[in-house]
Amino acid sequence: MRNEELRAVLHDVAERAASFRESRAEAPARPLKSYAELQTAFEAPTPEHGAPIGELILELATLTEAGLANMVGPRFFGWVIGATEPAGMAADWLTSAWAQNVGNAHATPAASACEERVGAWLLDLLDLPRESSVGFVTGATLANFTCLAAARGEVLRRAGWDAEADGLFGAPPVHVVLGEEAHSTVFSGLRYLGLGAKRVVSVPVNEQGLMKPGAFAKAVEKLDGPIIAIAQAGHINSGGFDPFEEIAAAAHEKGAWLHVDGAFGLWARACPDRAHLSRGLQLADSWGVDGHKWLQTPHDSAYAVVRNAEAHRRAMLIAASYLPAGVERHPADFVPELSRRGRAFATWAMIKSLGREGIATMVARHCAQARRMAERLGKEPGIEIMNDVVLNQVAVRLGANLDGAEADALTDRTIARIQNDGVCFVGGANWRGRQIIRVSVISANTTDDDIDRSAEAILSAWRAELHANA
Repeated sequence: MRNEELRAVLHDVAERAASFRESRAEAPARPLKSYAELQTAFEAPTPEHGAPIGELILELATLTEAGLANMVGPRFFGWVIGATEPAGMAADWLTSAWAQNVGNAHATPAASACEERVGAWLLDLLDLPRESSVGFVTGATLANFTCLAAARGEVLRRAGWDAEADGLFGAPPVHVVLGEEAHSTVFSGLRYLGLGAKRVVSVPVNEQGLMKPGAFAKAVEKLDGPIIAIAQAGHINSGGFDPFEEIAAAAHEKGAWLHVDGAFGLWARACPDRAHLSRGLQLADSWGVDGHKWLQTPHDSAYAVVRNAEAHRRAMLIAASYLPAGVERHPADFVPELSRRGRAFATWAMIKSLGREGIATMVARHCAQARRMAERLGKEPGIEIMNDVVLNQVAVRLGANLDGAEADALTDRTIARIQNDGVCFVGGANWRGRQIIRVSVISANTTDDDIDRSAEAILSAWRAELHANA
C-alpha cells in the first residue's frame, strides 16, 4: 500500500471513530441488533481474494455498529466498565501503529521504560508498597491469576518445595481461604493454577458480602502448612471492603500470603474522600486492579502488583536462548504472555491526562452519583436499596413488599424493559437469594442529569411492570 493510500484509510477510520463517539451521548444504551441477527449479517464464505482496505473497513463498520452496546455512553451501568477516554484511546491507536511486541527491553526499550515509570505512578497513586513489582495484563482475571501464581510459588518455597521447577505432583497441599462471596475471577485463577475452585475454605460474610474477621481468624487458625488468603476491595454487588487490618494480622500470624482482588475498589485509595474504606489494604502481599474500569483506559488493561518482586518474577519468567537477558526490566518477566502489545502507553496517557487530582475527583463524583441514584430509587414504595452505598455500586431490590418469586420475576421483566427502552443500561444479579438490579456508576461521561434520567427510566419501567402484573 502506498503512503497516500494508507493516510486516506487512516483518515477515514479517524472520521468514523470520531462520528461514533460523538453520537454516543444520546444513542440507545443497548445494541440495536441481536446476536442471531448479527450471525446472519456476518454469514459469508471464506474470502478467496483480497478486498481493498477502504471497502472492507466500510463493510466492517456497517456490519458491526448496530451490534455494539453503548459502553462509552453516559448511562451505561450494566457492569463495572470504564468508558475508554480519548487520551487512552489515542495512545492505543499509536500503540497499534507502532506494532511493537514488547516482551523484551532490548527489543523495545521504550515500552519497558514506560512500564517501569507507569508502575511507579500506580504504586504512588494507590499508595501501595513502593518496592512492589507491577505486571501489565489483560484484566482482573489475569491480574488475580498472576498474583496467585506468585503466592503459590512463594508459600510452597517456604515449605521447601520448588513449584516452578517441580510442579504440584507431591507438593504440600496449599490451603486457600476466602469469603463466601469472592468474585468468580478468583475461582478461575485457582482453577488455572491447579489449586481447585472447590478446595477452598469459605469464610462467612456479613449482609454486605464482607468477610467476618473473627470467622476468618478461626478458619486460618485451624490450618497448617502453606496458606493463601484472598480478600476483596469492592464487592461486586455492595461495593464494600473486607476488614483488611484484622484479616492481615490473622493471615500473617500463620505465615499466609494475603492477596487482594481490587479490580475496581482499589481505586478508592486514589481518592481522599474514599481512601478510608481500604484501611489496612497495604498490609497485603499482592493486589489485582483494572485500568479499563476506573482509570478509563482502553480494553484490555489491568495490573498485577506483588510486594515480593522476586516471587513475582519466579512465577512468570519465560527464559529461552534467543531472548536477551541482562539487568533491564523485561515486561514478559512479570506476566503470563511473552508476546503482547504495549499496554503501558495508554495507562501513561490516562494518568497524564487526569493527574492525581482528576482521578480523585472522578472517583468521588461517581460515588456521589451512586448515592444520588440510590436516594432517587429508594424513595419509591416497594423498592429497597440492599447495600450501604459506600462506593459506586447500587444493589436495587424491586418488590420488597411482594412474594419473593413474584418479585424476582418482576425484576427480570423490569430489567428487560429498561434495556429495551434504551435510555440506560442496567444488569441483573442474584444476591442474598433475590434477583436485583445492579447499577455500576463508573463512566467518565456520566453527569448528574444522566443519573436523574436513568433513575426515572428505571422507575417508569418498574411502574409499568407493576401495572401489567396487576
